[in-house]
This record gives sequence, structure tokens and C-alpha cells, in this order.
Amino acid sequence: MDAIDAIMTRRSIRKYTSEPVAPEHVETLLRAAMAAPSAGNQQPWRFVVLTERERLDAAAQTTPYGAMLKEAPLGVVVCADTRDLKHPQMWEQDCSAAVENLLLAAHALGLGAVWLGFWPKMERVEPLKAVLGLPEGIEPLAVIAIGHPAETKPPADRYDPEKIRYERWA
Repeated sequence: MDAIDAIMTRRSIRKYTSEPVAPEHVETLLRAAMAAPSAGNQQPWRFVVLTERERLDAAAQTTPYGAMLKEAPLGVVVCADTRDLKHPQMWEQDCSAAVENLLLAAHALGLGAVWLGFWPKMERVEPLKAVLGLPEGIEPLAVIAIGHPAETKPPADRYDPEKIRYERWA
């Protein structure tokens, strides 16, 4: 699958088989996430890999939108180490780029994945931090549920020329 095909056909997959994700795929996903661009090359991302059913189920309880974590054999929590950043206002963008790389890599590997947003909703962030035992200064941006897809979705063509301006807004 080439990069354009991966971008144009990736969809949020919320249903998975029980088949585990191979360890070499987990490493590929994390390598792809860490290949993301980063402001000033600060690379604030940190990752918590969840494979134990008890931990995935506990993470699912921290958000009203986490039901798919109860089926997923793999969760990746994308966090930022916000301590001592040279560009502290940029960590959300850096980690979001890592999430997108991870999602595209999952799709390219034939896996399904969905992005569950946590930051800045503290009513989700604080319970997740407690479940994961995150120390002060480690902030969870998102949890990515990943697995072998038990559903398929057609590509979504979201191109809308009405949302494009050239050179100036008006």
C-alpha cells in the first residue's frame, strides 16, 4: 500500500477480532509514531502499550467513548512528557502527528485502529492517569485502540472545494 492509498482509505475501525497484534507490528507502529515531525525536534511523546485485558477494560471506563477498548487486543496511549520542554505550547501538535503516523501504519499493516481523544478533557485525563499510574508531567493526549478488523468501511471522500481558499481568505 503506498502512502496516498493509506491516507485515502484509512477509516476509524471500532470492531476487532480476538487475534493478538504481533509484537513486531507493535514495534512498527511505535517506530512510525516516533518518526513524526516535532517542533524543535523536542520529541515529547511517550507511549504506554496496553495488552492486558484488565488494563484495557479499565482504560475503557475512563471515557464515555471507550467501548471498543473492551474488544481491542492492543491499546497505545500517546502521552507527552511536558517537563522541561523547549517549546511547551507545541506538545499537542507533536503528539497528534505521532498519532496520525501510528494510525496510518496500522492501516498499512492491515490492522484497524481508532483515535480516542483525551486531552484536554480533564474528566477523562485524570481517571486515565490514575489507571496507568502516570507521574506528574506525563499527560495523555489519546488512546489508540488497535486490532485485526472485524468490520470494513469504504473510503470516505471528504474533499470539499468550498473549504479551500487560495492566497487570501477574501
